[in-house]
Amino acid sequence: MRKRIYFSLLLSLFFASIICAQTTPKGAATFVSMGMQVPNFRFESAKGKTVNIVDYKGKVVLINFFATWCGPCKIELPKIQSEIWNKHQNNPKFAMLTFGREHTWQEVNKFKMDNGFKFSFYPDPKRGVYGKFAAQTIPRSFLVDEEGKIIYTSEGFEESHFNELVKLIDSKL
Repeated sequence: MRKRIYFSLLLSLFFASIICAQTTPKGAATFVSMGMQVPNFRFESAKGKTVNIVDYKGKVVLINFFATWCGPCKIELPKIQSEIWNKHQNNPKFAMLTFGREHTWQEVNKFKMDNGFKFSFYPDPKRGVYGKFAAQTIPRSFLVDEEGKIIYTSEGFEESHFNELVKLIDSKL
């Protein structure tokens, strides 16, 4: 009898956790939103060289988080290269920071080379940067204006949202 009660209790908890997970609103694991200042963070821009996000003040900055194993990221990144990077890479008012969540220099450099990307990738092996923006879900993008204010966010990859991002960047530059 005790085993049945215990099993029923465990089963109830299991189903309750599934229901809660399914009803968690999109973006609930996001720590920043449009209109907020970009969180302050430092990152390694080259092996042994650290910079701060405040060093980018005065520029429109696209911050993107990806993982090498992420299917939607593999759809989004080539579009970022062709529709954003190729168009704005030489604009001194634009910067793009693409972080490999939980990846090392070796992993992001291999991914870049294997896929023929021309823009820089930065490692975020312990989620030190990502953790300032969100707790879960990739790809994620944040567009920061010249004053350091977040003016666009996206979670996952949807073509229509990506097109909005491209139009916003084009209008800002």
